[in-house]
Amino acid sequence: MLRYAIPLATLPFAAMAVVAAPAGAAEIQIESQGPVVELSVNEVFRSAPDVAQLGAGVMTRADTAREALTENSQAMDRIIARLRELGIAREDIQTSNFSVSPQYDYNQGTGEQVFRGYNVSNQVQVTLRDLARAGDILDALVSTGANNIYGPNFMLEDDAAAKEAARTEAYARGQRMAQDYARMAGYTGIRLLEISESVQNAGPMPQPAMARMSADSAEAAPPIEPGQVGTGVTITVKYEMTR
Repeated sequence: MLRYAIPLATLPFAAMAVVAAPAGAAEIQIESQGPVVELSVNEVFRSAPDVAQLGAGVMTRADTAREALTENSQAMDRIIARLRELGIAREDIQTSNFSVSPQYDYNQGTGEQVFRGYNVSNQVQVTLRDLARAGDILDALVSTGANNIYGPNFMLEDDAAAKEAARTEAYARGQRMAQDYARMAGYTGIRLLEISESVQNAGPMPQPAMARMSADSAEAAPPIEPGQVGTGVTITVKYEMTR
């Protein structure tokens, strides 16, 4: 969280308002005579995404860990090769999960755990830069053998401009709200004492189970709509009411 403190002149016989400062820094004290209004304002700026991320992988099972691993590695080699054929850069393909685990079933009759083999799961995270091809790429992954697909999750690769737009509007709205409160309380103006900010992404997040289901059941390229993603900024402002 970013915190900004604006130094103000000391007023005699004033009530003290303390502004939090970063650890290790000297405490800054700001004095105010009038009432203080504190507001938390959230603003979300929405825009078309320019990249998407999806997870694609394979889960295999065999009697031994070695057999399951060999089968899984061969399948993942085909998937990665297919992604490269589709024009996905190597730096946009990153392993995100790998696991080997024994699998058991519980026998209710005997109360024993029955060994069923080993599961091997390998997952890569793929960054898509041509969003118009998202459906075709998902279809190609399923056709190549991917049986574990998550996403796509749409986003902005560089959201600095979106954050700035959201920040500007949040600050302006907070200022208007503080002025409204001052007028309602019989004051004529306001003076900024403190401002802090937090940033969060407000974009859509598809549920993994839903994404996997649609990919498994598709007979053709699934329809994919990027829509819009939101970049949210929340600011907390403190104003002194002035006359």
